[in-house]
Amino acid sequence: MTVALTSCNGYVMSMIATEWKINLREENLPLLEALALRVPAAPDAFLRQLCKKQRVTVNKQPAEAGSCFRAGETIAVKTSQRWQECLAQSHLQPGQILYEDMYCMVINKPAGLAIHHALGQDDNLLQRIQDFLRLRGETFQVAPIHRLDIGTSGAVLFGKGRASISQLGQMIMAGQMTKHYLALIEGCMTRPGELDSSVPAKGSTKTALTRFRPVANTDRYTLLELQLVTGRRHQIRHQLAAIGSPIIGDTRYRGKVISDMDRPFLHCHHLAFLQPATGQTVDIRCQLSLDLMIILKSLGFSHRTLTEEEVQNFST
Repeated sequence: MTVALTSCNGYVMSMIATEWKINLREENLPLLEALALRVPAAPDAFLRQLCKKQRVTVNKQPAEAGSCFRAGETIAVKTSQRWQECLAQSHLQPGQILYEDMYCMVINKPAGLAIHHALGQDDNLLQRIQDFLRLRGETFQVAPIHRLDIGTSGAVLFGKGRASISQLGQMIMAGQMTKHYLALIEGCMTRPGELDSSVPAKGSTKTALTRFRPVANTDRYTLLELQLVTGRRHQIRHQLAAIGSPIIGDTRYRGKVISDMDRPFLHCHHLAFLQPATGQTVDIRCQLSLDLMIILKSLGFSHRTLTEEEVQNFST
């Protein structure tokens, strides 16, 4: 059995409403409790008033505070100054949580944010998650199961509690986690293939394997989907640069800069892993961030050039 959820364009925050999809952690809970899990800085009385004033909808219909809903249904909350303050105080935006159950969660990491504390990087995703869970009153250990570079956006899996962290860590070491990335390169690449080479690793070199396929092309650029078979540091970035096709915006590896990009065009858009308690496959999609979608459109990519699967990741 597969649990499949798609993010709502990472996290949606407009001038009108904040939207996200109900996940397994919230399924069959009263709406008031589900709201409190996503925005833990918001007082219950305030959330109850939002429901009473019909400022909260589920599937575009007004919803009552005591009503229960299923995973995959869409919650929308009309914005206000107080609502925006509660979002800021909660440390994570509601739509950043792409998946959550009692054992793990998948978070959409924005580019420019480190996973861990590092020199000059006091703000980091792990600290934000810890602060978010603390507001919920949840004090168990949480840790990333894999990592993304600071300039890379997309889905990151976190374990909740020592047992789950250990089990998920063993899973990824055994190659039982699937990770797919989207990257933009210069040149028209039309055939799938493999990158099988050695990459630098802690003062030596290690073999690395990446599979790729072109998703969409223009005359000058190609959007690639890449699957990491091994998990070396900077693997995709190094291997693409080594074949003369560095990622657009990746200045470290001599990638071309477009529209004053300050990050590589690299995004983790698909994770699949086994849920620790049930062994069921959890399949998560994470849409491209708005800045990357704007770049694609500016370069002439259109919906008609994409497969049905990729249209979900390249839509307005």
